[in-house]
Amino acid sequence: MTAIIGISVPNRIEESQKLQEIFTKYGCAIKTRLGLHDMGDYKCLNYGIILLEVVDKINDIYDELSKNWDVQIMKF
Repeated sequence: MTAIIGISVPNRIEESQKLQEIFTKYGCAIKTRLGLHDMGDYKCLNYGIILLEVVDKINDIYDELSKNWDVQIMKF
């Protein structure tokens, strides 16, 4: 089974280290990671969205991420 997990990150600067620790912990289960943030008027805004393509430990990753962030999942 594969899933796409979307994570809403309201404060990228303060939360990036905690997110990276989770991504490293589950690195072998994450096939693709894409980070998106707005460049409003060419200024890097602090809000972002991260999309993960997950191929293993889907529920574990979702559960851990959803403790701290707004997370959506699509399984296929």
